[in-house]
Amino acid sequence: MKFFDGNDTRIFALGGLGEVGKNMYCIAHENELIVVDTGVSFAEEELLGIDYVLPDYTFLKKNQQKIKALIITHGHEDHIGGIPFLLQEINIPIIYAPKQATSLINKKLSERNINYKNVTCYNEDTKIKFKHFEVTFFRTTHSIPDSHGIVFNTPNGTVVMTGDFKFDWTPIGPVADIHKMAAIGNKGVKLLLSDSTNALVEGVSMSESRVDEALGEIIERHNGRIIIATFASNVYRLKHIVETCQKNNRKIAVFGRSMENQLENAIECGYIKNDKVIIESNEAKQIPNNKLVILCTGSQGEPLAALSRIADGSHNQVKLMPNDLVVFSSSPIPGNALSISRTINKLYLRGVEVYTNNMLSEVHTSGHAPLEELKLMLRLMKPKYFMPYHGEFRMLKKHADIAVECGIPRKNIFLLENGDILSIDKSEARKVGSLPIADIYVDGSRVGNVGGIVIRDRKIMSNDGILVIIANIDVNKKELLAKPTITTRGFVLVNENEELLNKIQGIAYDILKRKIKEDNINYQDLKNEIILELTPFIFAKTGRRPIILPVIMDIKR
Repeated sequence: MKFFDGNDTRIFALGGLGEVGKNMYCIAHENELIVVDTGVSFAEEELLGIDYVLPDYTFLKKNQQKIKALIITHGHEDHIGGIPFLLQEINIPIIYAPKQATSLINKKLSERNINYKNVTCYNEDTKIKFKHFEVTFFRTTHSIPDSHGIVFNTPNGTVVMTGDFKFDWTPIGPVADIHKMAAIGNKGVKLLLSDSTNALVEGVSMSESRVDEALGEIIERHNGRIIIATFASNVYRLKHIVETCQKNNRKIAVFGRSMENQLENAIECGYIKNDKVIIESNEAKQIPNNKLVILCTGSQGEPLAALSRIADGSHNQVKLMPNDLVVFSSSPIPGNALSISRTINKLYLRGVEVYTNNMLSEVHTSGHAPLEELKLMLRLMKPKYFMPYHGEFRMLKKHADIAVECGIPRKNIFLLENGDILSIDKSEARKVGSLPIADIYVDGSRVGNVGGIVIRDRKIMSNDGILVIIANIDVNKKELLAKPTITTRGFVLVNENEELLNKIQGIAYDILKRKIKEDNINYQDLKNEIILELTPFIFAKTGRRPIILPVIMDIKR
């Protein structure tokens, strides 16, 4: 059966299952396909030279004539960061996004010179009708304004995607619409897809207002310069910092491009109104230390972010002083703990006081629901079938266990991977197959053409270096014009290993002299012979396997 044949409704993920980030989900019925979110994830250390990882758009490209819309739940990078790349490959008729996400998307497209005018703003009262789908929304609380869950009314029942959410009864900003969620559940939910990011965290989340109290006390009490590193996208946190600085007669200097962009966007959208406390970064030196707050990027220990450069002493505008207080108003994203620890250690070595989020200094709260709040969502929606999404597999598995505790039969819960297809019809839900998908790498301006072999070679070069052998030959006379030149980077120190390099040169020279006399000389065979003979010799002498790159220059005299 072809994918779009039949009367069932199909749901699958192109990213977001078995991982935190790169969110992209699809729902299809007959000839209609709706995409939800288009995120990126940031490359881990082993992906050398890679900037971002994208979902695989191959299926969408083959079926782009069936795509009716892209719907965005909220404006975080792991939900909107892939849009510029998607639009360069696929025709998306319209993008529906909430207010802040709309502004962020338009700015992204403008920066990349992508002329796309069909970004339409929706709110919690918006209804969108397609042939087979009616789409509505409900307001949620998250660490960014204008976050929504999505309700798909389909011919086979109601499908709900929560988006990223938490329950906070005293938020900074609108409270989640729990009454609408309960009404959706009372009408009947066939399938619920729910955020799993904090499924391993016990209890309930701390309110954002508690964090604001803690930050307010720090800003009011400390008699020196304060440096605050937080997620640039946490607009309500930024709003509170701005308001608290205004109350305490402090100015704010901003360092880090993403922080500058988010503040500018928050001011344009009206979330931050009293922006006169924000000064240009070059004015910071003119402000007394006890009247200044530095707001910067780098809460995750990113090497090139403002806080990392401040900790290294390499920032050209901010130099640490003994009375400085550095506040990490964030929690570590999985995989970033080591780089954050390095940054914190460097700060302590420079003699400054550092606050991180713990029981004694409540300077951060997550935007994702922990265990008890996930139970609340399950109880409100009362789904017949459940599919945990957005999370590493251990998070999805724990969320599945939580759903069983809330009365959903284990057989009605689907732990899927990216590409797996879930089908629902009038009577049941079941997995019906998988799409072949792979991660797509962004390397600078290049997208998708960096494969596993390239990554492997980069790892080898980073560990064992590269050895270049340059030979000048006259093919017509079958003559080697000189001994080959040996160049190395990251392999051995030239001055300390002259004997080894001379032996390598000698072996290459003997191979070239021998092979050049053969009839129908082939450059590729010549290069392969050099690599095959030198690799075991070098490994026996050094225990290393550098990339060996023979370069043959055909000189005609």
